[in-house]
Amino acid sequence: MLAVTDLCARRGDNDVLRGVSLQVSRGERVAVHGPSGCGKTTLLLAIAGLVPVTSGRVTLDGIDVTTMPTHRRGVGMVFQDDQLFPHFNVAENVGYSLRVAGIPKNERKQRVEGWLHRVGLIGFGTRSVDGLSGGEAKRVALARTLAASPSVVLLDEPLTGLDDLLRDRLLNDLRALFDELQTTVVMVTHDRAEAAALSHRAVEFDRLMRD
Repeated sequence: MLAVTDLCARRGDNDVLRGVSLQVSRGERVAVHGPSGCGKTTLLLAIAGLVPVTSGRVTLDGIDVTTMPTHRRGVGMVFQDDQLFPHFNVAENVGYSLRVAGIPKNERKQRVEGWLHRVGLIGFGTRSVDGLSGGEAKRVALARTLAASPSVVLLDEPLTGLDDLLRDRLLNDLRALFDELQTTVVMVTHDRAEAAALSHRAVEFDRLMRD
């Protein structure tokens, strides 16, 4: 289970999170929505260990990870802008965490192919990421994150910038994949319909705040 307790965090000179608390059960998908600038993305970054926490705690399965380095938390994040490595092809992007973990080349290749199949990108391994559509790039980013077998997946506006057809297709594929994997997910979104379709539970950001 993921537990965020009375979390406070700063970005630059600004106190963005003030007493935020959230609990997410194993296999649960929770959507957090609220207006731009309220701190939704900062919450994900704090859970991932990418912004400093000034007080409060983040625990995963009862282990306090508040000060633990990002790479040791077992948390994966898909950013709004995907953040693919431009000098790697699709397969190299997906297999990055496996290579860092020292997985042998043949096993790594099989696992990458398996993830490309799961996200609907069979045959895309040798393609440059520069030539991908928006939907394809998001699938690569998702496969790269899931290939690391994270305990929790964080999604920052995962369907932003897609046309309606691509958005609906990716939404359905994501729901089916997360159902299959029983993935624990925290996502932020402005879209209530998107939140309802992909999550088990939706919360307003201001309800996570302790004044």
